[in-house]
Amino acid sequence: MDLVSKYQGALGRVFGNENSSSNEDSYVERLLDRISNGVLAEDRRTAVVELQSVVTESHAAQLDFGAMGFPVLLSVLKEERDDVEMVRGALETLLSALNPIEHTKGPKNEIQPALMNSDLLSREAGSISLLLSLLSEEDFYVRYYTLQLLTALLTNSPNRLQEAILTIPRGITQLMDMLMDREVIRNEALLLLTYLTREAEEIQKIVVFEGVFEKIFSIIREEGGSEGGVVVQDCLELLNNLIRNNASHQVLLRETIGFDPLVSILKLRGNTYKFTQQKTINILSVLETINLLLNGGQESDPGKGNSSLTNKTVLVQKKVLDLLLMLGVESQWAPVAVRCASLRCIGDLIVSHPKNCDALASKVLGEEPQVEPTLNSILRVILRTPSMQEFVAADYIFKSFCEKNPDGQTMLASTLIPQPHTINHTPRDEEINMSFGSMLLEGLTWSENESDLETCCRAASVLSHLLKDNIQCKERVLRLELEAPMPSLGGPEPLMHRMVKYLALASSMKSKDGKTNSSGYLYAQPVILKLLVVWLSDCPSAVQCFLDSRPHLTYLLELVSNPMATACVRGLTAVLLGECVIYNKTGDSGKDPFSIVDAISQKVGLTSYFLKFDEMQKSSVFNSTKLDMPRKSLTRSNSASMAEIEDVDDKETTEQKSEDHPLLVLMFDSLFVSFVKGLEANIRKQIVEIYSNPKSQVAVVPAELEQTSGESDGEYVKRLKMFVEKQCHEIQGLLSRNATLAEDLAKTGGSGSSQIENRTGGRSERVQVESLRRELQEASQRIEILKAEKAKIESEASNYRSLAVKMESDLQSLSDAYNSLEQANFQLEREVKSLKSGGATPDLDIEAIKAEAREEAQKESEVELNDLLVCLGQEQSKVEKLSVRLMELGEDVDKLLEGIGDETELPEDDEEED
Repeated sequence: MDLVSKYQGALGRVFGNENSSSNEDSYVERLLDRISNGVLAEDRRTAVVELQSVVTESHAAQLDFGAMGFPVLLSVLKEERDDVEMVRGALETLLSALNPIEHTKGPKNEIQPALMNSDLLSREAGSISLLLSLLSEEDFYVRYYTLQLLTALLTNSPNRLQEAILTIPRGITQLMDMLMDREVIRNEALLLLTYLTREAEEIQKIVVFEGVFEKIFSIIREEGGSEGGVVVQDCLELLNNLIRNNASHQVLLRETIGFDPLVSILKLRGNTYKFTQQKTINILSVLETINLLLNGGQESDPGKGNSSLTNKTVLVQKKVLDLLLMLGVESQWAPVAVRCASLRCIGDLIVSHPKNCDALASKVLGEEPQVEPTLNSILRVILRTPSMQEFVAADYIFKSFCEKNPDGQTMLASTLIPQPHTINHTPRDEEINMSFGSMLLEGLTWSENESDLETCCRAASVLSHLLKDNIQCKERVLRLELEAPMPSLGGPEPLMHRMVKYLALASSMKSKDGKTNSSGYLYAQPVILKLLVVWLSDCPSAVQCFLDSRPHLTYLLELVSNPMATACVRGLTAVLLGECVIYNKTGDSGKDPFSIVDAISQKVGLTSYFLKFDEMQKSSVFNSTKLDMPRKSLTRSNSASMAEIEDVDDKETTEQKSEDHPLLVLMFDSLFVSFVKGLEANIRKQIVEIYSNPKSQVAVVPAELEQTSGESDGEYVKRLKMFVEKQCHEIQGLLSRNATLAEDLAKTGGSGSSQIENRTGGRSERVQVESLRRELQEASQRIEILKAEKAKIESEASNYRSLAVKMESDLQSLSDAYNSLEQANFQLEREVKSLKSGGATPDLDIEAIKAEAREEAQKESEVELNDLLVCLGQEQSKVEKLSVRLMELGEDVDKLLEGIGDETELPEDDEEED
């Protein structure tokens, strides 16, 4: 009970100083005592009712109950099942303790009793299994309150309850059985299962195994499909939890129940023109289900692709495409959220599926005789809708249609035929007879005012999808020439030049204070730049057309360094300038790659230019953490807000002048971001290559250096001087440009500097480095050999040193023997003297005895000395040879032999004296 004691301590700190709270605490304690120790059943029931009342009304009572009341009431639930009224009261009291009190508002950091009590109850041993066992009781309210109590627990402590339920045998099965109970019980059980299956994969598997799909669609049919209430929403949310990123569950649904029950929910019944809030939420939930089926399983799932393609094929066979077109395109009275979700589903349905793309392209909408192709209707939605979110959703259809579909791109591009200016601006009632290309060109070429600029921007986005990765379409559209709005403004001009004009117009629409009446310009510039980036990619003829007008390059150089432009606009402009370099095949002066790089270096500076890429990658549009984020799931808590969403608030976008438009995050998908990143790497590499190997401005032909026939010597010399002067000017220009580049890059210390230096001096330095490396290797080998010889000589010297020590020891022992003989001789002389003084001993020839002893000792010493001298002579010759070799190797011989033989000279000197 350590946790309980902590909560009691928190209770005392928060409420201990209030007399009213103290009274309530003691009152709760008395009630619990009456419940646990009371004698009369009626008195105990009354105490439960009073406890439930006080816990419902007071925070302090909830806290005090949490500290001491759970064991008491759990004991009632466990031991007094027969007393139904008592069990009901206990369950109601527990439920009141777990539900927050709404009518009181305290400080933000105030302890939340409901959360605390939920945690305490989930920690009580056997509490979850006890509650699940109550689901088998016959009393309706006991089952009802038990399900509500489990739902409250799951809301506040989801992980602990999920783990507990998984450890209880048949725990999920008991909850599944509740789906067949009375309606109120069924709805509570359905809500509980919806919470349980949001993230717990093991619970999802058990629920699917128990046959939940059949029960879900059975409940939906009973409730009336999309016209049903919140129960239909709960059923669809449970279904979405089970199939989200799970290919195996999607296959099971497709093979057992099929998609027919799901498709039937989209069929509008009754008054199709009336969309209540709940009906809108139900349709959005079905559209989310279809979207999950179209996306298949997880990215790591090997069966994701096959599952997604199969689902797309089957859904189109079930006429889902027709229903989606009705909701997204034909039903303009439907809520914006429904139309947007339907359009996104159409895009997901056709992406990477050629047959579905053909099916969409072949469909027509409307009734005879007012029918038109579906793609024309979708294009009209893009150009006319006031909702930017609907524009993005419809634009996603064309992106999906054109992705890896060159035939579809060519088909749409073939309809782009310029019309005379006099028949432009077709009345709305006659637009239905226009071709796709005529409608798109009309959107691209309207008069230059603010509202028409937004329409042009939307048409430019569609055109970018038509041109993506398709050289034939790029060349075809490049040949389009548009008439000027007025004959006095000049002749026809290419469509690309008209788009650059609109790009400049978008940047000039701000007023003097930097504000504008619309947020259209915020995304007009990036979208038009995106079109130009896609158009120029891998298309030299498009680059040539772009550079045919000299002001285009000048304008880009101004825009890339414009501080009023967003990071996204400056970055895309830098990419466009880079494409004019890497895809430039022209040799004309002023338009060739070197001239463009030179202009960038002089007008912007290469360091500043490269920084534009980094700033763009850090912007919200290109931030990788925000790309490909999963769409928000539709739940009870957010369904109302998602159903009522209308559009992005223009006030928010106009207030954030320096920020990119939020819808650009949706329009610039991960594929385009990766495409731009790849271009950036190529641009950096190519610009460095151009500075490393600059283009020669004069073609040096050996024939020009020869004197032509009939040319005088003076003229020949004059021509050679002119040639040399040109070469000098050219070299001076290159030196000044490279000096500027080096100064620019040195300021930042960037990696580009090292790359350029490595490339420019690489060839000459590489030879030097190789020769130095070889010399270093040879010197290293010689050093290793000398080290080995030195080690060998040092080993031999060590051996000789130890031998010299041994010889010294021998000499020392010989000296000791000689000294002992001297002592013996001295002793004998002393004895002789004593005998002489005593007179008892016969006369002895003492001198003869001494001479004889000395002679014998001398002979023995001479023999040993001769042996040692022979050995020393041999060793001396070896030492001399080693000394010579050590001197050759540069060693100090005297230092090596220092200290050897100093002590051995002493005995020899003594011996010579003797």
